[in-house]
Amino acid sequence: GASFYSSPALTHHIKFYIEACDDGADAVLAIDRVSNEMTLTGKTLCTPLRNDVTPVTNTRMYLIVITKKRNVGSLLGHAVWKAVDFDVISYKKTVLHLTEDQTQDNKTFLSMINNVLTTDGFYFCTDYDLTHTLQRLANVSHDFQEMSLLERADQRFVWNGSLLREFLAQPELHKFAIPVVHGFIVMKPCRINGKIFEWILISRRSCFRAGVRYYVRGIDSEGHAANFVETEQIVLYNGGRASFVQTRGSMPFFWSQRPNLKYKPKPLISKNTNHMDGIQRHFDSQVLIYGKQTILNLVNQKGSEKPLEQAFAKMVSGMENGMIKYVAFDFHKECSRMRWDRLNILVDNVAETQDEYSCFLVDTEGKVLSQQKGTFRSNCMDCLDRTNVIQSMLARRSIQSQLQRMGVLHVAQRIEEQADFEKIYKNAWADNANACAKQYAGTGALKTDFTRTGKRTQMGLVMDGVNSAIRYYKNNFSDGFRQDSIDLFLGNYAVYETDGPTPLRIQKDWKFLTLPIIMVVAFSMCVICLLMAGDTWTETLAYVLFWGTAAAVTAAVIVFNGRDFVDAPKLVQKEKMD
Repeated sequence: GASFYSSPALTHHIKFYIEACDDGADAVLAIDRVSNEMTLTGKTLCTPLRNDVTPVTNTRMYLIVITKKRNVGSLLGHAVWKAVDFDVISYKKTVLHLTEDQTQDNKTFLSMINNVLTTDGFYFCTDYDLTHTLQRLANVSHDFQEMSLLERADQRFVWNGSLLREFLAQPELHKFAIPVVHGFIVMKPCRINGKIFEWILISRRSCFRAGVRYYVRGIDSEGHAANFVETEQIVLYNGGRASFVQTRGSMPFFWSQRPNLKYKPKPLISKNTNHMDGIQRHFDSQVLIYGKQTILNLVNQKGSEKPLEQAFAKMVSGMENGMIKYVAFDFHKECSRMRWDRLNILVDNVAETQDEYSCFLVDTEGKVLSQQKGTFRSNCMDCLDRTNVIQSMLARRSIQSQLQRMGVLHVAQRIEEQADFEKIYKNAWADNANACAKQYAGTGALKTDFTRTGKRTQMGLVMDGVNSAIRYYKNNFSDGFRQDSIDLFLGNYAVYETDGPTPLRIQKDWKFLTLPIIMVVAFSMCVICLLMAGDTWTETLAYVLFWGTAAAVTAAVIVFNGRDFVDAPKLVQKEKMD
């Protein structure tokens, strides 16, 4: 943690001061607001401005400070915090040096930063490495343990990595640079057979190829998959600990699905890129980090999703890698007409593989009893709703075995029969689905009624319909701004104070403003003609046909040019968008 100070003359202060809250710590980080230089100084120079302020990150002109945090629990004795509120404080005391256009752009950029900060799900720990799994932390060298949290963190999951890059060059400042992860964390004390254990679920979202649903699909040239999430389920009991890790991520080849006003835009597989190079890079890194891979592809095996499934299967086969296994399961077809019990077909199909992969397990004496030798990499189209359902079922099968081996469950007992734990378990996995979905698609997840209750309900179908409608609106009319916000926050786009126009100033063609107005006017006139009938029905019909045709033709032109009418990102480079 840290406290935030200003120098004595508050209205004229030219430095920020951040004090470490560690016991006995007397070093204070001073940031010069003019030169941006960061140095260590003593406490006596400072007067308190604001207390209980936690890790600080800085951009070129602003300091982002976590002003409010909430404790979500304790992991192996280390407090884990959720960032709840933020301040974005300007280095410069005035904006008078900016032109009118720059001032306007600056407001937009600030609203983008706030858009990311207000997306729920930022977590940090001041004395524990949240970016690594228990198994990775148990297998590290002594040198690794001596490194600062910033140096040793898994860069895939450090969402403030770009903001902290200036700290990296000055090792003495590392204690002030706390990695922040984005995703979902829940920690619950549970009781089975009178034995109390801690059950933890951690989802870490990758900041590589990060973005929103329709604008970020497939992989990039480095092999990073869109919406990649590492989910770790942890059990702590009587000094022993167990961990089971799964991953999810977009199908790892080059494909896109740009919004175009249609409810479900057609996905397109890139024709002019080397898919094998990209998928090879992706799985080389996955095998290196996680061991063997079993791909669970849950997309439809008909319609617009079919070519993606076929391409994925063909590429995995082409790799001829014995470490990688491919399993296709048409989720919607198998579970049609509410036959959700059929999901057990897939779970049973991979049961032997899951037993082979095992889990990470340490006994009460600290002896490692087993290591996890591989992971299930699940995906559907968005890697949200279908994926989360399957992951929760595999995780349940894992915890059944873990709790038996740890002596919490008796051999003949089933985890599904433990009503209190089942309620906690199902709700947490549904909350995990909602968190991942809000961060990628803009709304809560679909199918969470099944995750929460084990049944598909009519009310659940209605809620899915509402969420689908909200997703449609957001994906078409506000996700460009959200994508720009993420790219700005992660440093994929840098702002410079130049005289030239920023991409935000690119004006849309006249038709983008005119055609929607014409359509609304024509439709309104059509309704008015129906309500205020003319002298004869033929006259009324003529007016209705004229205005109705005008509205329909304009709507058709808009839909035909749908891509031009959606809210597209402005800050990313073209190759990222194709």
